[in-house]
Amino acid sequence: MSLLHRFTTPMAIAIGAAVLPLSVASAPTAVAAVHAQTSHARISPAYVLPGDHVYPEGIAADPRGGALYAGSYQDGTVYRMRPGHRVAEVFLPAGTDDRHTVNGLKVDRAGRLWVTDSTTGVSVYDTRSRRLLAQFDVPGEDARFVNDLAVAPDGTAYITDSARSVVYRVTPRDLARARGGRATLVPRFDLDDIVDPHKTGDFTLNGIVADPTGRFLITTDSHGADLYRLDTITGAAQKVALHGGDARNADGLELQHGRLWIVHNIDNAISRWRVARDGTWARRERILSDPSLQIPTTLVRRSGTLYVVRSQFDKGGPMGDGTPQIPFTIAAVHNF
Repeated sequence: MSLLHRFTTPMAIAIGAAVLPLSVASAPTAVAAVHAQTSHARISPAYVLPGDHVYPEGIAADPRGGALYAGSYQDGTVYRMRPGHRVAEVFLPAGTDDRHTVNGLKVDRAGRLWVTDSTTGVSVYDTRSRRLLAQFDVPGEDARFVNDLAVAPDGTAYITDSARSVVYRVTPRDLARARGGRATLVPRFDLDDIVDPHKTGDFTLNGIVADPTGRFLITTDSHGADLYRLDTITGAAQKVALHGGDARNADGLELQHGRLWIVHNIDNAISRWRVARDGTWARRERILSDPSLQIPTTLVRRSGTLYVVRSQFDKGGPMGDGTPQIPFTIAAVHNF
């Protein structure tokens, strides 16, 4: 797939906005609700990502320490951010291991960094040595867009495909078998017959999180404004009952202590939800809308602070014609 093709049509997949221009107001009622319930949280720059054309997409927190990782959708660079250092360092340069872009990122408990490339699949690295441990490719030749991922407590990784409405699975055994080489991603959940009908070109599954007990996953269908509960044991999928709002334009998710944070990209918003222990329902508690979020794509939460990716996808990036605000930054959202 050429770079031109990747940046003219699939870009909408990354932020769940299809091929609609960002100037078009998506879902007026949802946007109105955002502004009607704005939170008083405080937003400030946390880290600087060096480069004039970063257009970041993913972010991950290392559970063993204070490091955060972010990726460039534009060229596939992976950055590392450390406490006490305002400017991020390049952890994996652009083009490493033939990676053209970065979407989802996750660091597991063993210190392995999982990096998705929308065009190919997922690569796994050792965060200490930066060594490539394994690569998993998408099967088949039809359209794909490998987007986000979550790692369950048992070490199994789950990866969304926004073009196929599929969630792939990589178990610890799969990783061990592929160590040092390549393997093929295996679908675990197929939601094509479950998600609401979409127009051609609209993309579906995006962000995904794992329940701390490992019983279920929650993923979002951005265009359908829904969340789905995926049972990791039975393989069953069901729609989450939402109260007080919806998940329209939902992108990245974060789940901690029974609360779910959702990034609503083109709405420049973040919502917070109380989630049932069994994951069958969620009730919206708060919502924050602020243009300084700069088309947020995903987030992580650490020590009570949300670290939010400011993609600026509308400012000269794959979807826009403007000029980005330099430097690109990761925002800290306090009191939310």
